[in-house]
Amino acid sequence: MAISREEIIHIAKLADLNLSETEIEKYTKDMQEILEFANTINNVNTEGMNETIAANEKSNVLRKDEVVDFGNRDILLQNAPSQDEGMFRIPKVIN
Repeated sequence: MAISREEIIHIAKLADLNLSETEIEKYTKDMQEILEFANTINNVNTEGMNETIAANEKSNVLRKDEVVDFGNRDILLQNAPSQDEGMFRIPKVIN
């Protein structure tokens, strides 16, 4: 599978990146190498191999997700550079 220059430009536009011509060429080449490696991995013969999910049987031990009332919102909001109606106010991050 080949990736085109136009696809790199489209991906950059989705990520809101302004790429130079040199960067477009570099990323086209890099992405092509990544896709070739993924294709190599996809074509590995795994016949006769057992399916494994992890190297051992241990699993993550996670704490129970519980809501805890902090009690003093004003202390938390002291750290806010800007606040509105008792909440942190942050700059817009999505165009």
